[in-house]
Amino acid sequence: MRPLRLVGAQVWRDGRLEVGEVSVAEGLIVEGGGATIDLTGFAVLPGIVDVHGDAFERHVAPRRGAVTDMGAGLMGVEAELAANGITTAVLAQFWSWEGGMRSPDFARRLLRALQDYRSLGTDLRVQLRIETHMMDDFAEIEAEIARFGIGYAVFNDHLPHDRLAAGRKPPRLTGQALKSGRSPEAHLALMQALHTRSAEVPEAVSALAARLAAQGVRLGSHDDDTAAMRADWAARGCAISEFPETMEAAQAARDGEAMTIMGAPNVMRGASHAGKVSAREVIAAGLCDALASDYHYPAPLRAVMVLPGGLAANWHLVSTGPARLLGLADRGRIAPGLRADLVVLDPGTGRVGATLADGRITCLSGIAADRFLSAAA
Repeated sequence: MRPLRLVGAQVWRDGRLEVGEVSVAEGLIVEGGGATIDLTGFAVLPGIVDVHGDAFERHVAPRRGAVTDMGAGLMGVEAELAANGITTAVLAQFWSWEGGMRSPDFARRLLRALQDYRSLGTDLRVQLRIETHMMDDFAEIEAEIARFGIGYAVFNDHLPHDRLAAGRKPPRLTGQALKSGRSPEAHLALMQALHTRSAEVPEAVSALAARLAAQGVRLGSHDDDTAAMRADWAARGCAISEFPETMEAAQAARDGEAMTIMGAPNVMRGASHAGKVSAREVIAAGLCDALASDYHYPAPLRAVMVLPGGLAANWHLVSTGPARLLGLADRGRIAPGLRADLVVLDPGTGRVGATLADGRITCLSGIAADRFLSAAA
């Protein structure tokens, strides 16, 4: 792609939107030069870095058995990401007893498909979500992380321990069983067997976390609800707290120098759909480092716009903050020498006019498209 010079737009730098220009050449932000594109009326911001999203599932597995070529589904994932200004996307994939799209088999298929997929420019990464009671799989999980170069893993525990301890059937058992390909009886028996080994879990998880950390894998915990729980994960080297459920846990993460992720859909709703702490409260208290799409790719952009201060004051939550959380020093800001990940946005409507990932156009629409195409004529 030939060099471009974007002029006339408000450019986001250091938390401010001011009229300026941005030049792009050979995948990088550079000083001056290139075909001039007048983007008066638009804003140019760093591309969104999405640190946790599972909306890819509807593309790669919309119905059981419907998609035999995951690569075709990944094309749809990339198109949706680009349309929402996302230039780096962490696909949150389970390795879980829950089965279906959360099963080890599905995880293996996705990892192979991503390895073979040729992106248009969007940086597609994987976060492996490890169920803590899958101890018999830990050696294989570790091997797969090394094989596919996965740099980020998070520990989850989705077993309904209270119900299992009381000898009661968990809610939605039949539906979960059908998704896993098991009978309700077999699915319940599996959960009960895993639950009975709970005493073994802390030591096994700590050992796995230590081995992964030694390989340079970033580690996180999921749904921390108390300061004590966060402290336990911090002791295992999990320096990222995903979606803390209480202000107590979010504050403990900050006190322990962990980085915190909140869900952008939570911001859009104004509250957690599960009755947990409001992401808006966590952000207002200065305890959030990054907003994630969670299950809805349009959410990061929309969430930033509804927060007090709008785009300028909050864009760091979807760019600089998440880039730092992932250790990606080459993106999240607009400065010479950084990767040319940019989103061209109508600041009034929030509509994406163009997305550039690694200096390549991955989305182009409306008036912005007319401007780009006129410059190319």
